[in-house]
Amino acid sequence: MARPRIRDWGVKIGHYPTGRYNAITDVKGVKVGHTTIIQGEGKLVPGRGPVRTGVTAIFPHSEDLFHHRVAAGAFTLNGAGEVSGLLQAEEWGVIETPILLTNTLSVGQVHDAVLDYLLKFYPEAGVSSDPIIPIVAECDDSHLNDIQGRHVTAKHVFLALENASSGPVAEGSVGGGTGMISFDFKSGIGTASRVLPRHKGGYTVGVLVMANFGPRRCLSIAGCPVGLSITDLMPDPHPDGSIVVIIATDAPLMSLQLRRLAKRAALGIARAGGYASHVSGEFCLAFSTGVITPRCSNSLTVELHLLRDQYLDPLFEATIEATEEAIINSLMQATDMCGRDGHVVYAIPLDRLYQTLRKQGLAH
Repeated sequence: MARPRIRDWGVKIGHYPTGRYNAITDVKGVKVGHTTIIQGEGKLVPGRGPVRTGVTAIFPHSEDLFHHRVAAGAFTLNGAGEVSGLLQAEEWGVIETPILLTNTLSVGQVHDAVLDYLLKFYPEAGVSSDPIIPIVAECDDSHLNDIQGRHVTAKHVFLALENASSGPVAEGSVGGGTGMISFDFKSGIGTASRVLPRHKGGYTVGVLVMANFGPRRCLSIAGCPVGLSITDLMPDPHPDGSIVVIIATDAPLMSLQLRRLAKRAALGIARAGGYASHVSGEFCLAFSTGVITPRCSNSLTVELHLLRDQYLDPLFEATIEATEEAIINSLMQATDMCGRDGHVVYAIPLDRLYQTLRKQGLAH
C-alpha cells in the first residue's frame, strides 16, 4: 500500500495552495528522473557491496539548456560538502546543465557521465565554445551503502537523464535519496510546490530536496515536536549528513533575487529541525524558468522582464513552506531499509505519527 504524503492527512504547511502535483515539476518545463541501485545484503565488502545508492537528475526546462540558460542563484548555509559547478553558476548567474544528486564519493563518476551525455549533443563545447561544467551535488549515504565502491556508473546517470519527466515525482528511498537518513529515520527525496494567487503574480515555486540531516530530538512537523514523541526505532550511530535543496520558479527573477530566494530555503530547513551542524552541508540552489538568456547572440544587449523587489515576499514565504513540506514528504514516503553490515534504518511509523499530529489538532 502506498504511503501517504503529509497533505493526505489534511496537514497544511503554511497557507499558500500547492500546484497540481505538489512537486517541483509544477513549474512548467521542469523534469525529474531517478535511477535507484539496491544490490546485495550482509557484511560490507568494499567495492562489492551491499549497495544502497542512486542518482537523481533535474532538468530546469525542456528546451536546449546549454544554449538557453536559466537564471540562477545559490546560498550555502554550511559548506561541509560538495556541489560541482556551483561557483560558475554563482559567478555567471545561470545554469546551463542538468542538476544531478548522488552520494559523496560518486560525484566524480556522475560528473564524467553527464559530460559524456551532454557532449553527444554539444560537440562544440570546449572546442569552439566554453567547456561544460556540470552541477553535481552530494550527500553521504555511507551508513547503508558501500560508498567506497562508487557504484553509480554512466549507465545509471544516462537512465536518470533519459527517463526524466514532468508530472508526479517519486519520493523517499529513490535515486540519490536511496541511502539517506534524516532525524534518525529513513528519508531521501522529497518535493512540494506552492502557487501564488493571481494578485500576487500567480507564480509557482517548486522545491525538491535530498534530505540527509538532523537528530531525532529536533524533528518538527507543522510545529509539532514529533522527535520528542517518537524516541524509539533508533538506528546504530551514524555520521551526520547534509541536505541539498533545489528551488524552481517561473517568476521572472535575476540572479541576485534568486540568491535571496535560496536563502529562505534555510528557514524551511530550520522549521523541520535542521540547525546546520558542524559536518552537515546545507546547499540551496534556485533557478527561474522566467528568465532564459541565450548563450550566443548578435545583440550587444539583452532585454529582461523582471519582478520588482517589493513583490518578492510571497515568493519567500512559498519557498519556506515548500522546503519544509518537501522534507516531511521525504520522511513519510521512505520505507524501512537494511543496508551494509545489517544496519537498519526505520521509516517514521505512520500510525504513531498520525496519532501524534491528530492530538495536536493538525491531522484529521
